Amino acid sequence: MTSDRIPVFFIGCVQSSEVALQTLLARPEIEVSGVLTLSFSKSNSDYVDIARVAVDAGVHVYDAEKTDAQMLARILHENRSQIVFTIGWSRLLGKNILDIPRFGIVGFHPAALPQNRGRHPLIWALALGLKETASTLFLMDSGADSGPILCQDKVIITPHDDAKSLYEKVLTLLPKQIDSVVDGLVKGELKTVEQNHSQATSWRKRGPPDGLIDWRMSAEAIHNLTRALTHPYVGAEFRCGERLIKLWQCEIITEKVPSNAEPGKVLRVDPRGPVIKTGLGAGGGALRLLKTESCVKLNIGEYL
Repeated sequence: MTSDRIPVFFIGCVQSSEVALQTLLARPEIEVSGVLTLSFSKSNSDYVDIARVAVDAGVHVYDAEKTDAQMLARILHENRSQIVFTIGWSRLLGKNILDIPRFGIVGFHPAALPQNRGRHPLIWALALGLKETASTLFLMDSGADSGPILCQDKVIITPHDDAKSLYEKVLTLLPKQIDSVVDGLVKGELKTVEQNHSQATSWRKRGPPDGLIDWRMSAEAIHNLTRALTHPYVGAEFRCGERLIKLWQCEIITEKVPSNAEPGKVLRVDPRGPVIKTGLGAGGGALRLLKTESCVKLNIGEYL
């Protein structure tokens, strides 16, 4: 490691991690001194093996499952890491780790902090029908997504966005944001803005019941839930007899819907997919099922 390059340690294991790591490796002022990652992850649907990126660049890789907090602290001291980038990593770091790097530890959260801290920010933004979110880099503290903000860029959510397209929008912004932090490092300073904690809100961890479609929901609510949980995530689900069927894509029906049709009733079937009554009354709307996990054969007048 040469003395004129800034030693940086990196932690991550998903697609955003790969984008961030490649951005850091492309900066000549930076020496990535080590990478901590997972060799496999069931809990991260967008998991990426960033070890191969690190190895190709000649960077030592540490397995997170074999590296406890005490060992990580020793590694950071030995590598003289002046800053740590933690991108795409859901595990909190203790104060003994946070205090080691001279410039701190950079975290990433795709939401407009201090609003919407916590879990599954892109999924919640889509499921709740938000019109915009943000991509935020911040300095981590002992809280969850509560440290001072380094940079934040707005992300517009259109009615056509889904989990994949919204994630791609955030990934498009991330290299520029990483570069802005590196520019600050090169100058020897990082400009931050403290979060207004009185305006903070937090999202909870989602579970399987949050992805279950109830046809009494409005067409808009079901459409938002479906686009929030589509690939690369787990998919929204509805019951069809004794089976749970994943719904990957649907569309809201704009034409008139009969007011005396009950929620879950199959109104019609055409080559593009079955049309299902949603909500109560004509105002509840209807949806066409465009992509399901398997071919669901439904007949007019049946119920889901």
